Amino acid sequence: MDRFEFVCEAENIGERIDSYLSKKCEGFSRSAITKNVEKGLVTVNDKTVSKSFKLSVGDKVQMCVEAPVELDVLPQNIPLDIVYEDNDLLVVNKPKGMVVHPAAGNYTDTLVNALMFHCKDSLSGINGVLRPGIVHRIDKNTSGLLIVAKNDKAHNHLALQIKEHSFTREYVTVIYGNIKDDVGTVDAPIGRHPVDRKKMCVINKNSKNAVTHYEVLERFDGFTMLRCKLETGRTHQIRVHMAYIGHPVAGDDVYGPKKVIKSLEGQCLHAQKIGFIHPSTNEYLEFTSDIPDTFSAFINKLRKSY
Repeated sequence: MDRFEFVCEAENIGERIDSYLSKKCEGFSRSAITKNVEKGLVTVNDKTVSKSFKLSVGDKVQMCVEAPVELDVLPQNIPLDIVYEDNDLLVVNKPKGMVVHPAAGNYTDTLVNALMFHCKDSLSGINGVLRPGIVHRIDKNTSGLLIVAKNDKAHNHLALQIKEHSFTREYVTVIYGNIKDDVGTVDAPIGRHPVDRKKMCVINKNSKNAVTHYEVLERFDGFTMLRCKLETGRTHQIRVHMAYIGHPVAGDDVYGPKKVIKSLEGQCLHAQKIGFIHPSTNEYLEFTSDIPDTFSAFINKLRKSY
């Protein structure tokens, strides 16, 4: 087990321990620091503290780092649609139906399995052994672009852009009904559903702020196609927000009506565009991808019947 040791100086008086350590320990995100605090691996003057503990001059800070857990997830030679790649990152076009990363009881056929085969050992380790390289996620039945970090420096740089809302993420979706306004914003906090823990919902208690901007691309009989731009990135955000305003995503078997459009094979939602500042070159890069065939076929069917 590795150990970091620091002594608090005058310039750090009153700073929270999680903030202090995230600056001092290169390669560790604030969330990783918080997890170590919660595990009791961080002490101040030989006593465990909470993540909100504020430092005083002369405080002796120690953080122990557990040895990495041996990765049980195995590389798999699964074809990847790589839109862009360099030494720091790659942009992947994920197909509908593919899970992004393994979870308990499901360690195969995920994007991470494919990335481990393609990138070998060149994936950031910040998100742990089950999510190497994964900076942000999209749902299993959502298709489209996501970015993967090959090293911790790139991961931290990209994660900060997402946190500061400077990372462009635009989706195309088809929703039920004729939405009233051509442009709009849904600003409603999202948290875990109080009864069904597999679902998210708009709720004020134990939630995080969530903001989705949308604009109408095309109107049909009983449906509307939208472009949605994420300001935040909460779990199921677009699906929850659209259902909240009475226009659930077509094909969504979790937040939509009970009678699901089975031909869509999941929610009609595609991550079409991402844009970001490259962590090494500081150049702004932007990528787009075409909507999948099932999505296109559904739109063409709606056009013909409109």
